[in-house]
Amino acid sequence: MSVLEIVVPEAGARRWHAEILRRLQRAGHAVRGIAGVREPKTPFVDGVLKYGGRLTGPSGARLSDPVAIKTAASNGAADLTIDLTGSARSLRGPWLRLVFDGGRSFTEIAASIAAGGLPRMHVVDHAGRIVAEARPMIDNRASLVHGIEDVLARAVSLVDAAVGGSAPADSHGTDHTDAAAPRSFARAYLGRSLPRLAREMVRRQRYRQAHWRVGYRLIDGPGVAETGDLSGLSWSVLPDDGRRFYADPFPFEHDGQLFIFVEDFVHADGKAVISVSELDAAGNAGPPRPVIAEDHHLSYPQVFWRDGAIWMLPEGCAANRLVLYRCTQFPDRWVRHAVLVEGRALSDATLLDHDGRLWLFATDRDGGGSTSDMLVVYFADRLDGPWRPHPANPVMIDCRRARPGGAFVKAEGRLLLPVQDGTRRYGGGLGLSQLHRLTTEAVELAPPKPIETEGCWPYPMIHTLNRCGRLEVIDGIAEVPIRG
Repeated sequence: MSVLEIVVPEAGARRWHAEILRRLQRAGHAVRGIAGVREPKTPFVDGVLKYGGRLTGPSGARLSDPVAIKTAASNGAADLTIDLTGSARSLRGPWLRLVFDGGRSFTEIAASIAAGGLPRMHVVDHAGRIVAEARPMIDNRASLVHGIEDVLARAVSLVDAAVGGSAPADSHGTDHTDAAAPRSFARAYLGRSLPRLAREMVRRQRYRQAHWRVGYRLIDGPGVAETGDLSGLSWSVLPDDGRRFYADPFPFEHDGQLFIFVEDFVHADGKAVISVSELDAAGNAGPPRPVIAEDHHLSYPQVFWRDGAIWMLPEGCAANRLVLYRCTQFPDRWVRHAVLVEGRALSDATLLDHDGRLWLFATDRDGGGSTSDMLVVYFADRLDGPWRPHPANPVMIDCRRARPGGAFVKAEGRLLLPVQDGTRRYGGGLGLSQLHRLTTEAVELAPPKPIETEGCWPYPMIHTLNRCGRLEVIDGIAEVPIRG
């Protein structure tokens, strides 16, 4: 058990500070809050968050809420001091410091997000070295309240990982995160955030918030994984009626017949089921029909053959568990076979059989924040487990490449993972990341090469790529008007 001193604002502490103390205590450390600098009062910021939260949520307690934290003076006996204020002085012994984009105060963090930024976070040590970093995802770019919650949630994850010995970082180097020039929250909020919210509210009166379309084609020879783009043979579109969308396509071949499994999202229901479309002899996809439905949302229907049976591993993170389904009559009947991971909200869990073990790559919401920025890995010797978390978890916190976007593919001697790029927005792009190393001690993925979307596909923002034999599938966001 380590003795930790956590430096929090003497006044102006917020719930995310308290959550870090709680997390570290739960991990078995002896934790004491130490009073640091006094945060300046922020009535305008707090007013915006209070009343803006009523309009755009989330409801309930938020990580940005002011709280009181009991603090004491340092007694100099800590094994490690963690500075959450970014500006504590005269720290004794080893210490870590959390820094947001070079900013030190909550107002600067809020101003950066209000201006449309995606803050980058670093944990640096007493020698000025970067020991961990994160690029959080903001799912709802129009809502300042949601954006701040997403960033603060990953601040909690990052500090927890850094103290626990896992340091998600592209590279460990020297700290170059000196304090940035002061940012004006009022200017950023009134000039950027508020107009952005107004535009989005007007858009949602006319268009669906999100509407995906699935593309498919039959090809011989190199596909997207080999060429890095969507050009070549034209794509056909799986049609929808505008009141539902299809996404997350996974192709499968059975008895010489080709099928596409999809997320089938009905806008009026606010959740999806898993459906399947069958291709005819001419290569045309028929209307999808439901095959798996639950009380919660389902998506990402990864379907595969193994151990003499057909399996599916759909995403069901709303239920806080990862469930494996077995097919009893293809393609319509499926039964729940086993819970692979319990108590974690895993998204887009992607299976890989590699070097005699089974591996799962997924993103973990970690109790809050985005579902798209924190990569975790699990491994097992058998499909039904037990599945063990990788000691390097979280492998990375990076909105540009953490969330899988399709099954692993072997192309030209390389093992590639399609990964989602959330820099512009959720579903804003897809890249291919080569797996360099995968053992029970380390996970190494190369920076992804973006897939170029120019060509014969009309929807440039994609987030899924898969292929089975000649059948290649993708999806993309479409602007679809709301109809009565």
